[in-house]
Amino acid sequence: MIRKRIKGLLILCIAGLLVLIARLIQIQLVQTETFSKHNVNLLEESVQQRTQELVIDNGRGNFLDRNGDLLTHKKVPVLVLFPFLKNMTWDVEAVSTISGISKENLNKALEDAKKPFAYGEPQPLELTSSQLERINKLEIPGVFAIEKKFERTDIPAEQLIGLTGENVKELKKRYPNKELSEKTLIGVSGLEESFDEFLLPEGKSKLVYHVDGDGAPLFGINVKYVDPANPFYPVNVRTTMDKSLQQMSEELVDKHGIKKGGLVLLDIESNSVLASVSRPAINPKDPYSGSGITNRMLKQEIIGSIFKTVVAAAAIDQNLDDPTRLFNCSIKINGEPELKYNYGMLSFTDSFARSCNRTFGELARELQKKDKELLEEYAAKLSLTGTVGWKGEVYHTNNFKQLVDEDKGRVFLNEVAKKDPNFAAMSGIGQHEVRATPLAVANMMATIARGGKKEMVRTASKIEYKNGTTMVNFDKQELSGDTISPYTAMKLQKLLREVVVNPNGTGKWFKDLPYEVAGKSGTAETGKYQDDKQLHNKWFAGYFPYQNPKYALVAVNLDVLDTEGGVNLLFADMVKMLHEHDKEGQKD
Repeated sequence: MIRKRIKGLLILCIAGLLVLIARLIQIQLVQTETFSKHNVNLLEESVQQRTQELVIDNGRGNFLDRNGDLLTHKKVPVLVLFPFLKNMTWDVEAVSTISGISKENLNKALEDAKKPFAYGEPQPLELTSSQLERINKLEIPGVFAIEKKFERTDIPAEQLIGLTGENVKELKKRYPNKELSEKTLIGVSGLEESFDEFLLPEGKSKLVYHVDGDGAPLFGINVKYVDPANPFYPVNVRTTMDKSLQQMSEELVDKHGIKKGGLVLLDIESNSVLASVSRPAINPKDPYSGSGITNRMLKQEIIGSIFKTVVAAAAIDQNLDDPTRLFNCSIKINGEPELKYNYGMLSFTDSFARSCNRTFGELARELQKKDKELLEEYAAKLSLTGTVGWKGEVYHTNNFKQLVDEDKGRVFLNEVAKKDPNFAAMSGIGQHEVRATPLAVANMMATIARGGKKEMVRTASKIEYKNGTTMVNFDKQELSGDTISPYTAMKLQKLLREVVVNPNGTGKWFKDLPYEVAGKSGTAETGKYQDDKQLHNKWFAGYFPYQNPKYALVAVNLDVLDTEGGVNLLFADMVKMLHEHDKEGQKD
């Protein structure tokens, strides 16, 4: 009986030892880099327990503006100190003399330090190139002058570029076949999300030294520089944005009190985004809360009289723009007297300049009677109803999109509305179910300015390897589908200019600007109310200079009272700013 018990106990012990050995083999040999369901890298974790490190660059790819300047981060020459300095004698006086930091402040910064740090963080002291060189020549262990990558406090075009974050579930869903740390940052919105696969880090660049249990140096005071040493990564995404124009645009949007809305500025020749501002801004304390993360320039909105440009294009092609015909602009679309905007009898051209609702409601009905598809066809020809962001084949991706957050526009929601003449009339003035994004409206203006040539909008021109060579080019591409004719485009150009030069035009405020402007205003009823007062979307969309078009610009203020929140002053200040900017550029 005792022998059986001993034998059973022995078997249990052996089984336990075998399980333990199997577990050790799993930990030490098999799953050293992807242990457990969390894919924990045991090698890294064990090293981290006996090392202290300072990350210089997290290894994720960067966004550059069109001139090559970093947008989301900046590289700052900083003084790095390691905590073991407080336990040894070092030439603090020499470092103080070169850096301009007092000995007392240097020693004080080290007193509570448990990890290596850049002096002055989170607002580090920026060294000159001369200071950087002289400090490193001292060759003091634990003292380094290096360029460290910091995230900018104010990121330009933050909603367009997007945010990154840690999300284990999404990481595994996107990259099931890649072995990535659970702490890997991924793009969760904007260009960060679109280009995420290209931006994934190969590894971090860091300064490392080994410590014992008390934090003292384990193998002397040698500090190692660890780097993925890949000449190709991380990559840089060269955007089409101009950082200085972006910053000035944001200042102007805030100066004019745009709480919800913003602007889009396109370079007409390359059909690319130079600046994009969306408000409300992202809350820096809680970026994922509220509506700040939403890029309003890519979301469909009620565009009001901007849509009259589409109706005008269709009317021109259907020979409904007879210059001798007069429209009764003393009555509304529904036949009631027009008390507020009583313009009397107006021609087609004057109706467009003064934005007469009656004229374009009538024309929309006539177009619908001819062919119920016409309004939608011309909205598509002017790129209002589809997405306009660059998309195409990139490596193994057949339908790579630069703008994953972009909405489509629309004219009607269903076939019933399309057949109803009253709905057609309301659609003709950009109300009812008509929607478009500010980006699409800007692209419509660029299309007209180019004589009807319809192109995709680029936000990035290429992806570059770390060594500066090109990985991917995003060449100009035409948008698919029919376009307006050069003749129709020329007629629209004249109409858009008339809005500004006509003494009674809705864009007369722009007549004396340094660049000749052509454009269209829009004031749309939103169906929302504040203190029983209707809220509106206010727009001005146009291009300039009129004779040699260079810029297409849309400014929009959303959900504001009729008596406030205009966009004319913002649009005008943008034109002045760009004129001044171009003058400075010519001097250089």
